[in-house]
Amino acid sequence: MFALSLFKVFSAHILVCSALIQQPLTVQPEATGEPLVFGMSTALTGPAADLGFEMRAGVLAAFDEANRNGGINGRPLHLISYDDGYEPSATVPNMRRLIQQDQVLGVIGNVGTPTAVAALPIVCKEMTPFIFAYSGAGVLRREKPDPCVINYRASYAEETEMMVDALIEHAGISPQEIGFFTQRDAYGDAGFAGGIRALKRHGIEDNSFIAHGRYERNSSAVENAIADLLLAPIPPRAVVMVGTYAPCAKAILLAKEAGLEAIFLNVSFVGATSLAKALGDQGDGVIVTQVVPHILSDLPLVKEYRQAMRFDDKKRALSFPSLEGYIAGRILCLGLQQTNAEISRPAVIHSLIGLGKFDIGLGIPLLLAKGKQQASHNIWPTVNKNGKVLPFEWNDFNK
Repeated sequence: MFALSLFKVFSAHILVCSALIQQPLTVQPEATGEPLVFGMSTALTGPAADLGFEMRAGVLAAFDEANRNGGINGRPLHLISYDDGYEPSATVPNMRRLIQQDQVLGVIGNVGTPTAVAALPIVCKEMTPFIFAYSGAGVLRREKPDPCVINYRASYAEETEMMVDALIEHAGISPQEIGFFTQRDAYGDAGFAGGIRALKRHGIEDNSFIAHGRYERNSSAVENAIADLLLAPIPPRAVVMVGTYAPCAKAILLAKEAGLEAIFLNVSFVGATSLAKALGDQGDGVIVTQVVPHILSDLPLVKEYRQAMRFDDKKRALSFPSLEGYIAGRILCLGLQQTNAEISRPAVIHSLIGLGKFDIGLGIPLLLAKGKQQASHNIWPTVNKNGKVLPFEWNDFNK
């Protein structure tokens, strides 16, 4: 019953495999050719489940929109998704099943850095496109990019570097007064590395005294991490957070209870809407950087996103992760529409890298080319206020 309800909510074009339970696939009459099948291993259970459902919903909205308009040369786009619970040990069999059994053309929109680390050797060995993962980790952005890895979003390092620069240049906080709260894995380490790089640009030579609390993935045991921040030699006036929404919310509430007066800043992966909901009336002033524009923006693509998301349900909730998923789906469709070759795994990679400089209505140019395999480097800050996630400008610190 659970899998069937998900099937009805998200799309008639999806093969939903929550807890590895599959449902029959149906196709809109507008696109009736042989389907183009893509896969996703994502968090549909556990503390990052909101991100998994929302990212998938955005990809599906883009696929459904394309299918209503005839698909890709008459061929409908389909998505097979499996639940990995944000655990690498579950990602590995999911990826092998998608690539070897389901024969997907590519894997799109996987959620998470530790799961991406587990997936990467498999997709590279099989030369399967690993596209637009919901992760800003450096492992997906090597100096010499992996041929099969193509990203949309800015990196976590870019997000935390921007935060540190803004705190120092606009909020009047000294480099020594910036602390970190991070997940103890590749995701947390990626964000922390970017922040430390920025601090070094601002004169910090020894970062050993910088306040830094860490917690375990898929855990809400954040008490020791908060204690590390509170007991730091220099109490932080700002805390850069690299985690998921539940532990980050708990950490902010505990820190406030303990009397830590600080600005709390989160990277995009936290899920701004979920974080705001978890914080309630204690969330005012919490900043979240985004790698997409605001969901209520008047930009052409964001308007199209809202229309696509609410095509079947006018009251359907919007979110930053689902907008990112929609962008991922739209870029994939754009690439596929411009290829004249038989669509195969190599053709998917070639079509996307061949896009060059392009504009899909985000108000900024995007770029995908060989060796330039991250389409966007833009970051949009937001702030929580009265339970809502609102646009924010860094110079607002001075107001």
